[in-house]
Amino acid sequence: MLLIDGYNLLHVTDLFGEGGLEGTLRGSREALLAYVAARLSARERKRTTIVFDAAGAPPGLPAEQSHEGLRVLFARGYADADAMLEALIEQARAPKSLLVVSGDRRVQRAARQRGAAWVKSRDWFQELRGRSPLAPGGSSQKPAAVDVGDADYWIEQFSRGLPQEPPSPEPPAASEGLRAASPTPSGSIEPVQPPENPFPPGYAEDLAEELAELDPPRGEGE
Repeated sequence: MLLIDGYNLLHVTDLFGEGGLEGTLRGSREALLAYVAARLSARERKRTTIVFDAAGAPPGLPAEQSHEGLRVLFARGYADADAMLEALIEQARAPKSLLVVSGDRRVQRAARQRGAAWVKSRDWFQELRGRSPLAPGGSSQKPAAVDVGDADYWIEQFSRGLPQEPPSPEPPAASEGLRAASPTPSGSIEPVQPPENPFPPGYAEDLAEELAELDPPRGEGE
């Protein structure tokens, strides 16, 4: 199932509506619903819920409606859409089948706590833009055996937007000039050898004698 934070998604788009509704909240909302519906198959739309804040809902509009098969909810009875999204995630019978679309950390945290997958609205919209609009009533290109209600399906469709685990840090390289200790044939650890002395044997004694010849000791009374 796909669960979308409606106005959070709208905020990252350039959709403003058309005609007399252009630039209005209602016009932008309807443009978003039309855009999403045109790029999801009929089977995908049946498994998609979009939640909007109730504050922007037209007077007299029911709390739930359908748009081309999309389930559209207005968060009446909740502080905002985030609160309703949290409740829907908490009430989900199979949270691991959810893919939550929201850039809000509060909603992302709710999804993570229930084991649901999530993706930022901006990343998901970029993936959606890569899809060509379907003809009215367009059907899915996937075989009938594919379950669009499973999170794996949605993750496959929008995988590039999903958060990735950070790569493991590379171990530090051994210092040059030192040979790491390694097991000997007997199984014991061979000690690390210190660096070799760059001066030949007797170098210090020869240097002392040369210095003495250059500056011989003064005799008494001089």
